[in-house]
Amino acid sequence: MSVSEKQVQLIEDLSFIEDKQERLAAVVDRARRRPPFPPSSKTDAHRVHGCISQVWVTGELRDGGIHFEFDADSPLVKGLVALLIDLYEGGTPADIVATEPVLFEQLGLSRDLTATRQNGLVAVRAHIKAVAESFLP
Repeated sequence: MSVSEKQVQLIEDLSFIEDKQERLAAVVDRARRRPPFPPSSKTDAHRVHGCISQVWVTGELRDGGIHFEFDADSPLVKGLVALLIDLYEGGTPADIVATEPVLFEQLGLSRDLTATRQNGLVAVRAHIKAVAESFLP
């Protein structure tokens, strides 16, 4: 499934939840089901700069797709980052670079985020894109 197709699926899956607070709670809950992030990966090289919260993202190319691990020190931020990671997980480097996330706007989540959190998500997207670009020929 392409990243664009995955984005449509994520929007459909979460649009099903009509109440915006419940939708945000579902986004936060996604992060709780993730495997723990290795403490040894919490390095400055993996830290997303531009976030008020501490966020770390790593990516590894396997079988043509990039597989990500991440952590954040805030449950809300961790949930939002989990949604981005779910979007890009397993995508090809070119597909990840080419596909901008519109799911936050489409799901109405952007309206309820502070400017600081929105800027942080832009920084996470830039970090994910840089990881993907590092695997391009």
